[in-house]
Amino acid sequence: MDPLGCMEQREDKKAKSPNGEPAPWQALPVLSEQQSRDVELVLAYAAPILDKRQTSRLLKEVSAVHPLPAQPHLKRVRPSRDASRPHVPEMLLCLAGPVAGTRSLAELLPHPAVDPRGLGQPFLVPVPAWPPLTKGQFEEARAHWPTSFHEDKHVTRALAGQLFSAQEQAEMQGHMERAVRVAQQAAAKGLRAVGAVVVDPASGRVLATGHDCSSSASPLLHATMVCIDLVAQGQGQGTYDLRPHPACSFTPASASQDVQAISVHTLEKDVDTDDNGLPYVCTGYDLYITREPCAMCAMALVHSRVQRVFYGAPSPDGALGTRFRIHARPDLNHRFQVFRGVLEAQCRQLDPDT
Repeated sequence: MDPLGCMEQREDKKAKSPNGEPAPWQALPVLSEQQSRDVELVLAYAAPILDKRQTSRLLKEVSAVHPLPAQPHLKRVRPSRDASRPHVPEMLLCLAGPVAGTRSLAELLPHPAVDPRGLGQPFLVPVPAWPPLTKGQFEEARAHWPTSFHEDKHVTRALAGQLFSAQEQAEMQGHMERAVRVAQQAAAKGLRAVGAVVVDPASGRVLATGHDCSSSASPLLHATMVCIDLVAQGQGQGTYDLRPHPACSFTPASASQDVQAISVHTLEKDVDTDDNGLPYVCTGYDLYITREPCAMCAMALVHSRVQRVFYGAPSPDGALGTRFRIHARPDLNHRFQVFRGVLEAQCRQLDPDT
């Protein structure tokens, strides 16, 4: 969910459209399920430390008897929340398990491994079950029990809509506007109004432009599949004959093109190449698409090694945030970044079920 790269934050925080007005959209990250879930709580036993002189010994003995390997984020000691004993700290002893109830120190702390001197009567307390991965999760988790947190500031900025500079957002808007235009061309031909472009972010150059070409005879030709195949054709491969759709085109990248490179932040740098030393299909490239891709297209993006996907409108069958988060599954051999919301209002108008 990040794992959102290493680009320095720009001073400009708000995007502007070509006419100079603030852009009425934000590119927000679609993080993994683990990064997006609510904080899960489990019950644990804690006890007041009545004799602070015993704290160091108790920490060592309790941690040895009841280690918390799945909860390394939980701190063992917190200040008391009992207003009548504000200076009495409390120690986390162990998780309660499925059958929680009143327990004595003798039941919880086996003798002689732990000498319970200095501890008061144990009590039940909810604690966060998993380490927090975002600042929001951390704030929620620590409201229950002190929790360690290793903040990824890029994720924090991305969630605040502050990851991209005004210049970058203007470029992103231009790419999505191109996708909107080609979607409108598809609609004029009686096809589904979904458009997409593939961009080389190192140069800002558009490599492929495509729209949904699916029909009863060619049900797989969604806009994403069209763009991936166009890139493959530009590398001497590809499968589909897209000549009946002139708006679907590929423009080879030119190393001699005098285009200023822009910074790119990545989850993980892919260096996949084919036998000729060329990037493997979409390695290092970005896809802009007006509608959230389905599961078929999301898996095609995994296999093509795309770097980032920006989509405008969510889809009821979307696989990059709505129903699934295929791009962030840890069991797949490639993961990529996904951002939603680019020109969302315009993209929603293209397809009534988004």
